[in-house]
Amino acid sequence: MKKLPEFIPEYKIEISPGAPFSVKWEELMGWFLVPKLGEKISWGMYDIPSRKYIHIYDMQVTGRAKVHGIEGVELTAREASYSDKSEVANRTFVAQLTDTHCRYLAAFRDDGDARSYITFLDGNEFMLNWGFGEDNCGNETHLEIKGDIKRVGATVTSAKKDFLLDIVGRYTVAIGGRSYDTVCVMVIGTYNCGVVSEQFLDKDGRTILWRRFNRDDWAAEGYQKKWSEQLPENDRLTVNGITYVHWYDCITDYIL
Repeated sequence: MKKLPEFIPEYKIEISPGAPFSVKWEELMGWFLVPKLGEKISWGMYDIPSRKYIHIYDMQVTGRAKVHGIEGVELTAREASYSDKSEVANRTFVAQLTDTHCRYLAAFRDDGDARSYITFLDGNEFMLNWGFGEDNCGNETHLEIKGDIKRVGATVTSAKKDFLLDIVGRYTVAIGGRSYDTVCVMVIGTYNCGVVSEQFLDKDGRTILWRRFNRDDWAAEGYQKKWSEQLPENDRLTVNGITYVHWYDCITDYIL
């Protein structure tokens, strides 16, 4: 694992003229680690527009595991806060990668006082944060354009269905002095209603850049302001006629 920078490097995203390519994507959704023996990764969450890191995650696969008789691998994540160096959380997951899907089977969190366990048999409570797909089948690993999500510039439209994930275009991402040929995978409303993400994958299925957008009124009762008021200079998307505002980015040590 490599040390991540304090500030995310400047980057530029440009649409490419070529057709989007299909890709084999084996990373765990939202955590970027490939759940195979021997794999490890560091990744960071960076505030926008300050570009300063908020949290750093060091992850590794630690061995084989079973949950309710289903085989997978165990992986650990150490989450550290930039603002409070004493604020550290240790998490453990069990995940499964097959030829067609990648999914979480269980998640554990240790905050020091007690360990919290949740598995796929916990139903909606598990699905809310960790499940994806019908009966938690997981996200497909072989991605190609489905047409469920369509994008023109900053305008996005989607089908009316659950578990929306689709390739929306081919882009060149220039970051850290290098350029990457990528496809943009968008996810709408998964795990958190009112959240959209862009994930730029290279031809090896590894994340080059991940960006989160909040619906303008997302969690308004807690933040007391619309996101367009809090972050007036940040990028915006229009998704099915509704404004979404760029909040933060993630990169991994894969690009370092």
